Amino acid sequence: MRIFSGIQPTGGKHLGNYIGAIRSYVEGQDRGEAIYCIVDLHAITVPYEPATLRTNVLDTTAVLMAAGLDPERCILFRQSDVREHTELCWLLGTVTAHGDLNRMHQFKEKSARQRELISAGLFFYPVLQTADILLYQTDEVPVGDDQRQHLELARDIAERFNDRFGETFVVPRHRIPEVGARIMDLQSPDEKMSTTAASQAGLVLLLDDDRTIAKKVKSAVTDSGTDIVRAPDKAGISNLIEIMAVIGDRSPEDVEREFQGSGYGDFKSAVADAVVDYLRPVRERYNELRPDESRLEAALEEGAERARGLASDTMEHVRARMGIGPVHALP
Repeated sequence: MRIFSGIQPTGGKHLGNYIGAIRSYVEGQDRGEAIYCIVDLHAITVPYEPATLRTNVLDTTAVLMAAGLDPERCILFRQSDVREHTELCWLLGTVTAHGDLNRMHQFKEKSARQRELISAGLFFYPVLQTADILLYQTDEVPVGDDQRQHLELARDIAERFNDRFGETFVVPRHRIPEVGARIMDLQSPDEKMSTTAASQAGLVLLLDDDRTIAKKVKSAVTDSGTDIVRAPDKAGISNLIEIMAVIGDRSPEDVEREFQGSGYGDFKSAVADAVVDYLRPVRERYNELRPDESRLEAALEEGAERARGLASDTMEHVRARMGIGPVHALP
């Protein structure tokens, strides 16, 4: 089985990224052929600083390796180092319906926040994401719940291409965590945890120090009740229960039973301690890895070389199917 996922090199990675995606990346190394891409081409669809982007790519590489990705057990690379991504994006654009892109929730949300140019690249973002996935004949894509719509589009595009040109692409399926697929902001539990939030008070960054993490979790917004149970009107406490369940590798029901009769203060303290212990090894390992930029670049280049081998095979097949370039016998 081949597993693929991409991660944006934007902002600091946070607890939601770790629980919703990164831990699945690490587990994927034991379940199949794992391919992970730092998607710098996606990052330039919104305003950015070039120097900051380069720094963020290395920051993200160090975070992923600190979390447990091993370049010898997976393929870890920078998207822009494999030019087949952009070529396949253009070719897939010819079988993508404009109306499908118009319905993408993330485009609507991101374009609404733009104060400057709303780029065509932002609109076309889901097609490039589809190319990222299909280029490696991916069976499974570990994603957070917010990416469900984009993965469904990738499936539709693959099926449409196969129907028109013959069986070419594997139709991928998503892998969304049953618990923790959508970690919410600790101060605004009706919104997903994100580095673009107006305040960082509800954002637990992977590289926050122990005291900062504990303070943010203990200050999490909850309702006026006292019961440690999930409910539609208890978004804050429900979020903390999910976080505790993931960290402890148990069910939310187990967490509710353990803390039955406890007050919110005691529960938030327990969650804070658990999150601090959970993230400390990642931060410590990151601090060891990040200064050695030559090592990080070498890991990305080695991964890109391996990725290019797979990507070129796919593109040879795609070009032949579509009648692009010189005549080659189909595999």
